[in-house]
Amino acid sequence: MTLAKTRSVSLVGVDGFVVDVEAAITSGVPGLHLVGLPDTALSESRDRVRAAIFNSGEDWPNRHVTVSLSPASMPKKGSTFDLSIAVALLAAAEAVPPRSCAELVLIGELGLDGRLRPIQGVLPAVLAAANQGCHTVVVPRANAAEAELVPGMKVVSVRTLRGLLSFLRDEPPPIEEDAEDDSPPPQRGRALRQQDISPDLDLNDVRGQAEARRALEISAAGGHHLFFTGPPGCGKTMLAQRLPTLMPPLEPDIALEVTAIHSVAGTLRPGQPLITQPPFYAPHHTASRASMVGGGSGRVLQPGAVSLAHRGILFLDEAPEFFGSTLDALRQPLEEGEVRINRIEGMARFPARFTLVLAANPCPCAAAKQVDCSCAPGVRRKYAARLSGPLLDRIDLKLELTPASRAELRYDLEFAESSKVVAERVQLARERTLRRLAGTPWRSNAEIPGPELRRRFTPSGEAMQSADDALQRGTLSARGLDRVLRVAWTIADLAGHDEPDPDDVGGALALWSAGRP
Repeated sequence: MTLAKTRSVSLVGVDGFVVDVEAAITSGVPGLHLVGLPDTALSESRDRVRAAIFNSGEDWPNRHVTVSLSPASMPKKGSTFDLSIAVALLAAAEAVPPRSCAELVLIGELGLDGRLRPIQGVLPAVLAAANQGCHTVVVPRANAAEAELVPGMKVVSVRTLRGLLSFLRDEPPPIEEDAEDDSPPPQRGRALRQQDISPDLDLNDVRGQAEARRALEISAAGGHHLFFTGPPGCGKTMLAQRLPTLMPPLEPDIALEVTAIHSVAGTLRPGQPLITQPPFYAPHHTASRASMVGGGSGRVLQPGAVSLAHRGILFLDEAPEFFGSTLDALRQPLEEGEVRINRIEGMARFPARFTLVLAANPCPCAAAKQVDCSCAPGVRRKYAARLSGPLLDRIDLKLELTPASRAELRYDLEFAESSKVVAERVQLARERTLRRLAGTPWRSNAEIPGPELRRRFTPSGEAMQSADDALQRGTLSARGLDRVLRVAWTIADLAGHDEPDPDDVGGALALWSAGRP
């Protein structure tokens, strides 16, 4: 019996684990037997591997071949094991030295002609390999830039199986290996994609709405959720689209985390291996619950909009028009910052720490002026009730907008601050927050858990007087108190205060309680 081993990576959500791929050639009926809980796509690899080996000028062993994927108790899915299976089989047949591939992590799908096709999820797979002590990974040439984002990992990129075999045999690469690679990264073709935010967008484009612009600044500085209600044309969408212009670029470790999610989803743009700016997503109001929080059939689980907006903005325009079950599904990720999808085969985890921005009209007829509204009071109440109380209780900042006046439309341009000016204040406030939260796992005021917030970051009794009165009257819930405290700390950080004063807490309370539809 001849035995050889390689390695690959299996992904569950954005988490991965290294899989040992062992090939044994024994006497028996010729054929390839694959064991280790493979799914359908992985089971079909035997045919792709056979054709790729033949078309690469190699011989297929005319004996019984057993390929084991270990740990055998963990389900494996996808076509990313093709390359590791082919190399393990050829090493067992002594076509390549077994020692040359034993410590390699091989990731890639094989075409029938022996070419390596680009795949989804390369970045989280390489991150998982690095975290488990692996040092060298082999990936398709089209995925090289993505794999090279992982620090400390040696990346070998090849275009064909023949090119990889030449590398393992220490031979000169074949001619086709030096050809220019024009294979684009895989795209899932889904309708839900990152929105293109024009670099020309600026906060000073918005006329009037001083309170709303202030709310945007607070949201950007502390990561707080926003809700705008008001008639059409008052600037709700304009304000939401300019929120990313106030936010600083993603930190390196956060950029890798965000890019890993988009790599799994297949939404990375060609030529953009690393996402450095906070993503902005605005799904259509017909989005289903699965497309919003993630899911899928069988073992193929994909991140939803809340994960694709991780460390960025999720904007729901005309929020009452979304399905009630879709909106209510946002509650758990809003609280915990991640989505956990349970299936019979196991659980997948997707990060989902985003800033939610909701926008709504006061009524379904969307009249520009209240005097023109044709909706009965009952219709207006029913429309507003589509946003449940528990969901609104999780929104930090709520504002009711009115149309800009004629004077604001004509002359506000001279006084409105630009995004650059506001972004500088936001950056200073975030730096103050990070200094205060040094030594903790939190990066913004919105991330501080309620118990820790009340235990370690409670303002003075004098500052809390307005919040205590609201609790006594029953107009402020316990969850709402946590929201108010977080916003108060952000307002204090923007103002340069060491801790919130009565005005900071009062302003946070006013922003939490206002603007309910």
